[in-house]
Amino acid sequence: MSVDAAAAAGAGPVIAQDVDDEPMAPNQRDPQARAGLMIAALCAAYTLFHLVVMVLYPLETWTYRMMHLCGGLIIGYLTYSALTQSDDAADPTSSRRGPMEIALLLAAAAGVIYGLAVVAYAWGAWWLAGVAMPPAFGFSTYGLPLALGTTAAIVAGWIWSPRDRARVYPGDLLLCLASIAVLGYILFVVGALRMRAGTALAQPGDLWAAVTGVLLILELTRRLTGLALVVIVGVFIAYSFLGPWLPGFLNHRGYTATRFFTYIFTDQGVLGDPIAVSSTYIILFIVFAAFLQASKVGDYFVNFAFACAGQARGGPAKVAVFASGLMGMINGTSAGNVVSTGSLTIPLMKRVGYSAKSSAAIEATASSGGQILPPIMGAGAFIMAEVTGIPYTDIVVAAIIPALLYFVSVYFMVDLQALKLDMKGLPRSELPRFDVLIKQVYLFLPIIILIYTLFAGYSVIRAGAMGMAAAAVVSWLTPYKMGPRQIFKALDMGARMSIQMVAVCAAAGVIVGVIALTGVGARFSSLLLTIADQNQYLAMFFAMCISIILGMGMPTTAAYAVAAAVVAPGLIALGVPVLVAHFFVFYYAVMSAITPPVALAAYAGAALSGSDPMKTSVEAFKLGLAAFIVPFMFFGAHELLMQGEPLDIIHATATALLGMFLLSAGVIGYYFGHASLLVRLVLVGAALSMISVGWITDLIGLACAVALFLWQRRVVTAATLSHGKTD
Repeated sequence: MSVDAAAAAGAGPVIAQDVDDEPMAPNQRDPQARAGLMIAALCAAYTLFHLVVMVLYPLETWTYRMMHLCGGLIIGYLTYSALTQSDDAADPTSSRRGPMEIALLLAAAAGVIYGLAVVAYAWGAWWLAGVAMPPAFGFSTYGLPLALGTTAAIVAGWIWSPRDRARVYPGDLLLCLASIAVLGYILFVVGALRMRAGTALAQPGDLWAAVTGVLLILELTRRLTGLALVVIVGVFIAYSFLGPWLPGFLNHRGYTATRFFTYIFTDQGVLGDPIAVSSTYIILFIVFAAFLQASKVGDYFVNFAFACAGQARGGPAKVAVFASGLMGMINGTSAGNVVSTGSLTIPLMKRVGYSAKSSAAIEATASSGGQILPPIMGAGAFIMAEVTGIPYTDIVVAAIIPALLYFVSVYFMVDLQALKLDMKGLPRSELPRFDVLIKQVYLFLPIIILIYTLFAGYSVIRAGAMGMAAAAVVSWLTPYKMGPRQIFKALDMGARMSIQMVAVCAAAGVIVGVIALTGVGARFSSLLLTIADQNQYLAMFFAMCISIILGMGMPTTAAYAVAAAVVAPGLIALGVPVLVAHFFVFYYAVMSAITPPVALAAYAGAALSGSDPMKTSVEAFKLGLAAFIVPFMFFGAHELLMQGEPLDIIHATATALLGMFLLSAGVIGYYFGHASLLVRLVLVGAALSMISVGWITDLIGLACAVALFLWQRRVVTAATLSHGKTD
């Protein structure tokens, strides 16, 4: 999405629009366009395959998850290649290869092609001649060359980065072939592999297929998300082998490479819960978001928010809170949502007076909050339902009040900051007309239908499919009718948007597998119990820190999957209810995106605004401070998760909302006028009193709030009179 140039210059209304409307038909003389169209067709086919399997023709679980994973690897390496990474397409030297590069690529080709040929022979012999297994020599020798060839192709991609944009880099193409070889082998022996993986019966071929698969996953994760998650996975893999030499609760007996890697590539690891959710709910709602973008329905949400709040003080910031929350709920990644909506809201926030740092921080905080906003919660609700066995509808209902507290707090902070800096909104002449947009309110139908079908008892997959269909249908009531070309574009976009999630969920699966194999999660639980003997809140604080550290540098889905495996069992062992424990770690996994020093959402916003990334992350942390308190609130008062009597829920919610306002005023430094340091400290203390559910603490907090209000009125009045006499 982008801002219309005339609107950004102040010449017309602010209208969100998609600028990527070039014709799909390629110039036959342009090899880059032809290659791009071929990859787009492959992406669309990948998305369509998922929709068909989920809605019409279910596949066996392992088969479907392996096809989802390896298809994602293939598309990931193709789309990452020079077609999208290099702007120097005209450089004639980019296609010249030196002898070292050629030698490395030839070695890679020899290993990968040999491994692929053996797997292809096995399938061909089975289909054509009915041979159940190939000669033992084939499957016993294919794996090591395949793993070495894959490693050589990865190293070639590290060293020789200049590429011809019109062609796929040969090393990346070899990685695609290696992905096919891994898929072919595991599907060929899937029945036997389930029985022998992680045991002494595992075969050398199983080991090398798993090793190659892990290498492919980690390399694609590095390319798409950076080194942070790869380093964390590497630490967990090293832990599996170094356990016998580690002290205390980290000690374990150690594992052989064959047992470790074959166990990792099962439904206890790579093919476990993260990939299960990625291959169903996550890709479903990413494609739903792609349909909203391709049909321009998503643009309507942003325009509607501008029409409602754009003229208010600090209007673009309030629009960012609403629009980013709504789109972030569907998007699935905090940083991705910052990029998509921030390109519109950040320049306008800067225009009305927000600094570059504040603009990026507001967008990052709002976008991260979308991950905790029901009913979709960036697919977090579905992962939680999968891991805990709690019904999805119960999770969504429980998420309502915490999400309300988060967004109300961010809104208070934005509004108070606008008051403190005396900011104005955008002129009404530059905003979309509300009277026109209200006539198109039917464009909210896809979201309404999605929510209705979810709570009416339809399956999540059926509800998501109906939401997609609704987006396509309502587009026919607008100038942007979805025809075959737009549907093709949405399918292509959905695959490209989902690749990062495929990679990170698979990488998170490696960590989950290590935790399950070594039992470190159970030992961590005993450590939390030991700490809780001293102070339960100290144990919760420790759990918060671990959740944030595990989530740094990781997208929300992977961060929660890891935290749920490491931290949540410890909290449950403390006697914390399952729902509360998982919500606790989920919130902090989400907040890791705006927590220094590694804050992906804040860094994405800083890149758009031109601000300092570290200062932006600190500002985002301050704006999202409420989210760091909310989990302790519902830990102490389960009423905030809709657990309890209606009057108790209303009481807890009302006092928590007042507490959020007092906290926001204390952080920003504005409470019915500019607040001194002493007033700010008292405000924070009053907020904490209101947040702690109980009539005595509530009365103390309320008394402080009233007293400070009277004091501030007196101070402001005195300052006004003094200013008048001076004039």
